Amino acid sequence: MTVDIVDAVRRALAEDIGSGDVTSMACVPAERHASGSFIVREPLVVAGTGLLRLIYHERGGVEELHLWKHDGHVCQPGEVIATVRGQARTLLECERVALNFLQRLSGVATEARRYAEAVAGTGCKVLDTRKTTPGLRLLEKAAALAGGITNHRLGLFDAILIKNNHIAAAGGVSTAIRRAHATGLPVQVEVRTREELREALDAGAEHLLLDNLTPEEARRWIADIAGRAKVELSGGITLDNVRAYASTGADFVSSGAITHSAGAVDISFRLELA
Repeated sequence: MTVDIVDAVRRALAEDIGSGDVTSMACVPAERHASGSFIVREPLVVAGTGLLRLIYHERGGVEELHLWKHDGHVCQPGEVIATVRGQARTLLECERVALNFLQRLSGVATEARRYAEAVAGTGCKVLDTRKTTPGLRLLEKAAALAGGITNHRLGLFDAILIKNNHIAAAGGVSTAIRRAHATGLPVQVEVRTREELREALDAGAEHLLLDNLTPEEARRWIADIAGRAKVELSGGITLDNVRAYASTGADFVSSGAITHSAGAVDISFRLELA
Protein backbone atom coordinates (compact mmCIF):
# COMPACT_ATOMS: atom_id res chain seq x y z
CA MET A 1 0.00 0.00 0.00
CA THR A 2 1.23 3.49 -0.79
CA VAL A 3 1.53 6.18 1.85
CA ASP A 4 -1.43 8.01 0.29
CA ILE A 5 -3.69 4.97 0.59
CA VAL A 6 -2.66 4.26 4.18
CA ASP A 7 -3.32 7.90 5.00
CA ALA A 8 -6.76 7.78 3.36
CA VAL A 9 -7.72 4.75 5.45
CA ARG A 10 -6.41 6.31 8.66
CA ARG A 11 -8.33 9.53 8.00
CA ALA A 12 -11.52 7.58 7.30
CA LEU A 13 -11.18 5.61 10.54
CA ALA A 14 -10.42 8.74 12.57
CA GLU A 15 -13.35 10.55 11.00
CA ASP A 16 -15.83 7.82 11.93
CA ILE A 17 -14.50 6.43 15.21
CA GLY A 18 -13.01 9.59 16.70
CA SER A 19 -12.48 9.11 20.44
CA GLY A 20 -14.27 5.75 20.36
CA ASP A 21 -17.38 3.86 19.27
CA VAL A 22 -19.53 4.75 22.26
CA THR A 23 -22.42 2.51 21.23
CA SER A 24 -20.29 -0.62 21.01
CA MET A 25 -18.39 0.22 24.20
CA ALA A 26 -21.66 0.72 26.06
CA CYS A 27 -23.48 -2.34 24.73
CA VAL A 28 -20.88 -5.00 23.91
CA PRO A 29 -18.56 -6.64 26.48
CA ALA A 30 -14.89 -6.07 25.68
CA GLU A 31 -14.13 -9.80 25.74
CA ARG A 32 -16.88 -10.76 23.30
CA HIS A 33 -15.80 -12.24 19.96
CA ALA A 34 -17.76 -12.40 16.72
CA SER A 35 -17.45 -13.14 13.03
CA GLY A 36 -18.70 -11.07 10.15
CA SER A 37 -19.38 -11.50 6.43
CA PHE A 38 -19.41 -8.92 3.63
CA ILE A 39 -22.32 -9.99 1.45
CA VAL A 40 -23.17 -8.87 -2.09
CA ARG A 41 -26.74 -7.58 -2.56
CA GLU A 42 -26.71 -6.76 -6.28
CA PRO A 43 -24.66 -7.78 -9.35
CA LEU A 44 -21.34 -5.95 -9.22
CA VAL A 45 -17.63 -5.96 -9.96
CA VAL A 46 -15.78 -5.90 -6.66
CA ALA A 47 -12.93 -3.52 -5.83
CA GLY A 48 -11.24 -2.33 -2.66
CA THR A 49 -10.83 -5.75 -1.08
CA GLY A 50 -7.17 -5.09 -0.27
CA LEU A 51 -8.20 -2.30 2.08
CA LEU A 52 -9.92 -4.65 4.52
CA ARG A 53 -6.65 -6.02 5.85
CA LEU A 54 -5.32 -2.50 6.29
CA ILE A 55 -8.46 -1.29 8.06
CA TYR A 56 -8.41 -4.12 10.60
CA HIS A 57 -4.65 -3.90 11.04
CA GLU A 58 -5.00 -0.24 12.00
CA ARG A 59 -7.56 -1.06 14.72
CA GLY A 60 -6.23 -4.43 15.93
CA GLY A 61 -8.31 -7.12 17.55
CA VAL A 62 -8.88 -9.24 14.44
CA GLU A 63 -7.69 -12.85 14.38
CA GLU A 64 -8.73 -14.02 10.92
CA LEU A 65 -9.58 -12.36 7.63
CA HIS A 66 -10.40 -14.35 4.51
CA LEU A 67 -10.87 -12.73 1.10
CA TRP A 68 -13.11 -14.95 -1.01
CA LYS A 69 -13.31 -12.44 -3.87
CA HIS A 70 -10.63 -10.17 -5.28
CA ASP A 71 -10.67 -6.93 -7.24
CA GLY A 72 -12.15 -7.44 -10.70
CA HIS A 73 -14.28 -10.45 -9.77
CA VAL A 74 -17.89 -10.36 -10.94
CA CYS A 75 -20.19 -11.10 -8.01
CA GLN A 76 -23.86 -12.01 -7.76
CA PRO A 77 -26.33 -11.37 -4.92
CA GLY A 78 -25.72 -13.62 -1.94
CA GLU A 79 -22.02 -14.19 -2.61
CA VAL A 80 -19.56 -13.44 0.18
CA ILE A 81 -16.66 -11.11 -0.55
CA ALA A 82 -14.81 -11.61 2.73
CA THR A 83 -15.19 -12.97 6.23
CA VAL A 84 -13.54 -11.69 9.39
CA ARG A 85 -13.31 -12.94 12.97
CA GLY A 86 -12.15 -11.13 16.09
CA GLN A 87 -13.24 -8.80 18.86
CA ALA A 88 -16.87 -7.82 18.35
CA ARG A 89 -16.16 -4.19 19.18
CA THR A 90 -13.50 -4.01 16.48
CA LEU A 91 -15.78 -5.51 13.85
CA LEU A 92 -18.54 -3.06 14.77
CA GLU A 93 -16.38 0.04 14.80
CA CYS A 94 -14.81 -0.81 11.44
CA GLU A 95 -18.05 -1.83 9.73
CA ARG A 96 -19.02 1.51 8.19
CA VAL A 97 -15.55 2.48 6.99
CA ALA A 98 -15.03 -0.94 5.40
CA LEU A 99 -18.42 -0.77 3.69
CA ASN A 100 -17.91 2.81 2.52
CA PHE A 101 -14.71 1.85 0.73
CA LEU A 102 -16.08 -1.41 -0.70
CA GLN A 103 -19.35 0.11 -1.86
CA ARG A 104 -17.75 3.18 -3.43
CA LEU A 105 -14.86 1.42 -5.15
CA SER A 106 -16.98 -1.50 -6.31
CA GLY A 107 -19.38 1.05 -7.75
CA VAL A 108 -16.55 2.56 -9.81
CA ALA A 109 -15.39 -0.88 -10.94
CA THR A 110 -18.92 -1.87 -11.90
CA GLU A 111 -19.44 1.30 -13.94
CA ALA A 112 -16.06 0.84 -15.61
CA ARG A 113 -17.02 -2.70 -16.59
CA ARG A 114 -20.21 -1.39 -18.24
CA TYR A 115 -18.15 1.00 -20.38
CA ALA A 116 -15.61 -1.68 -21.27
CA GLU A 117 -18.38 -4.05 -22.34
CA ALA A 118 -20.12 -1.30 -24.32
CA VAL A 119 -17.09 -0.78 -26.60
CA ALA A 120 -16.11 -4.45 -26.93
CA GLY A 121 -15.04 -5.35 -30.45
CA THR A 122 -14.45 -1.76 -31.62
CA GLY A 123 -10.69 -1.74 -31.01
CA CYS A 124 -11.13 1.44 -28.95
CA LYS A 125 -9.99 1.66 -25.33
CA VAL A 126 -11.86 3.48 -22.57
CA LEU A 127 -9.78 5.82 -20.39
CA ASP A 128 -10.53 7.24 -16.97
CA THR A 129 -9.88 10.89 -16.05
CA ARG A 130 -8.73 13.07 -13.16
CA LYS A 131 -12.37 13.68 -12.16
CA THR A 132 -12.00 11.72 -8.95
CA THR A 133 -12.96 12.17 -5.31
CA PRO A 134 -10.28 14.40 -3.69
CA GLY A 135 -7.83 12.22 -1.79
CA LEU A 136 -9.09 8.96 -3.31
CA ARG A 137 -7.63 9.13 -6.81
CA LEU A 138 -5.27 6.16 -6.46
CA LEU A 139 -8.06 4.00 -5.11
CA GLU A 140 -10.65 5.07 -7.67
CA LYS A 141 -8.24 4.61 -10.57
CA ALA A 142 -7.34 1.15 -9.26
CA ALA A 143 -11.06 0.38 -9.13
CA ALA A 144 -11.53 1.61 -12.71
CA LEU A 145 -8.67 -0.62 -13.82
CA ALA A 146 -10.24 -3.58 -11.99
CA GLY A 147 -13.39 -2.88 -13.96
CA GLY A 148 -11.55 -3.37 -17.22
CA ILE A 149 -10.74 0.09 -18.56
CA THR A 150 -7.36 1.79 -19.00
CA ASN A 151 -5.86 4.28 -16.57
CA HIS A 152 -4.97 7.66 -18.07
CA ARG A 153 -2.46 10.04 -16.49
CA LEU A 154 -2.48 10.05 -12.71
CA GLY A 155 -2.05 13.80 -12.32
CA LEU A 156 -0.48 16.92 -13.74
CA PHE A 157 3.01 15.53 -13.14
CA ASP A 158 3.31 12.34 -15.19
CA ALA A 159 2.21 13.37 -18.69
CA ILE A 160 1.55 16.54 -20.64
CA LEU A 161 -1.94 17.46 -21.84
CA ILE A 162 -1.97 20.76 -23.69
CA LYS A 163 -5.44 22.31 -23.53
CA ASN A 164 -6.86 25.53 -24.89
CA ASN A 165 -5.69 27.69 -21.98
CA HIS A 166 -2.16 26.29 -22.28
CA ILE A 167 -2.20 27.12 -25.99
CA ALA A 168 -3.32 30.67 -25.25
CA ALA A 169 -0.68 31.13 -22.55
CA ALA A 170 2.08 29.60 -24.69
CA GLY A 171 1.27 31.75 -27.71
CA GLY A 172 0.01 29.07 -30.08
CA VAL A 173 -0.33 25.35 -30.74
CA SER A 174 3.04 24.80 -32.38
CA THR A 175 4.92 26.73 -29.69
CA ALA A 176 3.25 24.76 -26.92
CA ILE A 177 3.98 21.44 -28.62
CA ARG A 178 7.62 22.30 -29.29
CA ARG A 179 8.21 23.25 -25.68
CA ALA A 180 6.37 20.19 -24.41
CA HIS A 181 8.37 17.79 -26.58
CA ALA A 182 11.57 19.14 -25.02
CA THR A 183 10.58 17.59 -21.67
CA GLY A 184 10.67 14.02 -22.95
CA LEU A 185 7.28 13.31 -21.34
CA PRO A 186 4.27 11.88 -23.22
CA VAL A 187 2.49 14.77 -24.93
CA GLN A 188 -1.17 15.07 -25.85
CA VAL A 189 -2.75 18.18 -27.35
CA GLU A 190 -6.39 19.25 -27.45
CA VAL A 191 -7.54 20.78 -30.71
CA ARG A 192 -10.86 22.58 -31.19
CA THR A 193 -10.73 23.77 -34.77
CA ARG A 194 -9.55 22.45 -38.13
CA GLU A 195 -6.84 25.08 -38.15
CA GLU A 196 -5.53 23.92 -34.76
CA LEU A 197 -5.67 20.35 -36.02
CA ARG A 198 -3.52 21.17 -39.05
CA GLU A 199 -1.07 23.16 -36.92
CA ALA A 200 -0.79 20.38 -34.35
CA LEU A 201 -0.10 17.73 -36.98
CA ASP A 202 2.46 19.96 -38.71
CA ALA A 203 4.18 20.43 -35.33
CA GLY A 204 4.51 16.67 -34.89
CA ALA A 205 1.69 15.99 -32.45
CA GLU A 206 1.43 12.25 -31.86
CA HIS A 207 -1.62 12.15 -29.58
CA LEU A 208 -4.66 14.37 -30.13
CA LEU A 209 -7.65 15.07 -27.89
CA LEU A 210 -10.84 15.96 -29.76
CA ASP A 211 -13.39 17.40 -27.36
CA ASN A 212 -17.14 17.87 -27.63
CA LEU A 213 -17.62 16.59 -31.17
CA THR A 214 -20.59 14.54 -32.25
CA PRO A 215 -19.81 10.98 -33.38
CA GLU A 216 -20.37 12.07 -37.00
CA GLU A 217 -18.00 15.04 -36.65
CA ALA A 218 -15.42 12.85 -34.90
CA ARG A 219 -15.56 10.31 -37.73
CA ARG A 220 -14.80 13.02 -40.31
CA TRP A 221 -11.95 14.50 -38.30
CA ILE A 222 -10.40 11.08 -37.71
CA ALA A 223 -10.62 10.31 -41.43
CA ASP A 224 -8.67 13.52 -42.13
CA ILE A 225 -6.05 12.65 -39.49
CA ALA A 226 -5.59 9.37 -41.36
CA GLY A 227 -3.47 7.65 -38.74
CA ARG A 228 -0.93 10.46 -38.38
CA ALA A 229 -1.66 10.65 -34.63
CA LYS A 230 -3.46 8.70 -31.94
CA VAL A 231 -6.91 10.13 -31.22
CA GLU A 232 -8.85 10.38 -27.97
CA LEU A 233 -12.44 11.58 -27.87
CA SER A 234 -13.91 13.23 -24.79
CA GLY A 235 -16.74 15.49 -23.72
CA GLY A 236 -20.31 14.36 -23.20
CA ILE A 237 -19.46 10.67 -23.51
CA THR A 238 -21.90 8.52 -21.57
CA LEU A 239 -22.75 4.86 -21.34
CA ASP A 240 -25.57 5.44 -23.83
CA ASN A 241 -23.35 6.91 -26.56
CA VAL A 242 -19.88 5.53 -25.84
CA ARG A 243 -20.13 2.80 -28.47
CA ALA A 244 -21.06 5.33 -31.14
CA TYR A 245 -17.92 7.31 -30.28
CA ALA A 246 -15.77 4.19 -30.06
CA SER A 247 -16.92 3.16 -33.55
CA THR A 248 -15.60 6.33 -35.19
CA GLY A 249 -12.07 4.97 -35.55
CA ALA A 250 -10.82 6.66 -32.37
CA ASP A 251 -8.06 4.97 -30.42
CA PHE A 252 -9.46 6.06 -27.06
CA VAL A 253 -12.57 7.52 -25.47
CA SER A 254 -12.58 9.02 -22.00
CA SER A 255 -15.42 9.65 -19.58
CA GLY A 256 -15.28 11.36 -16.21
CA ALA A 257 -18.60 9.77 -15.31
CA ILE A 258 -16.85 6.48 -14.56
CA THR A 259 -15.40 7.99 -11.40
CA HIS A 260 -17.32 11.16 -10.59
CA SER A 261 -20.82 9.75 -11.15
CA ALA A 262 -20.55 6.07 -10.24
CA GLY A 263 -23.06 5.12 -7.57
CA ALA A 264 -22.23 3.06 -4.50
CA VAL A 265 -23.29 -0.56 -4.85
CA ASP A 266 -25.18 -2.60 -2.28
CA ILE A 267 -22.91 -4.63 0.01
CA SER A 268 -23.92 -5.51 3.57
CA PHE A 269 -22.08 -6.70 6.66
CA ARG A 270 -23.63 -9.49 8.77
CA LEU A 271 -22.25 -10.07 12.26
CA GLU A 272 -22.72 -13.24 14.29
CA LEU A 273 -21.36 -14.24 17.67
CA ALA A 274 -18.35 -16.49 17.37
